Amino acid sequence: MNDSPWYADGLRFKCTQCGQCCTGAPGYTWVSDEEINAIAQYLSLSVEEFTKKYLRKVHGRWSLLERSGNYDCIFLKDKKCEVYPVRPKQCRTFPWWAANLHSPKDWERAAQFCEGINSDAPLVTLKTIKESLQS
Repeated sequence: MNDSPWYADGLRFKCTQCGQCCTGAPGYTWVSDEEINAIAQYLSLSVEEFTKKYLRKVHGRWSLLERSGNYDCIFLKDKKCEVYPVRPKQCRTFPWWAANLHSPKDWERAAQFCEGINSDAPLVTLKTIKESLQS
């Protein structure tokens, strides 16, 4: 029996910093307490100030706010992340999300809005993908 995932030979991806994964559809960008602290510190805010200004509580968890009308992440400005060095794990691990890796069809669906998937992107090894998921 072969327990290797369908992408065992790797997948093509290179982030182009286009901002597409940070915009477009309503959703949640979950943040842990550690991430909240790191982003607050990066922005020179207290955790309380950061929480009031940039977070919402959903089902007992914290999520970053989105801009009303277009659903952009609150930290997306001119197609760039304003907190990139301390962005949440959910952001750091894109596109290596289970929903994108479930099947080749799901990967191709992600490629429709992410210009860094496939095309001329370098091959990312299975080992690197797995390490990204654990970071």
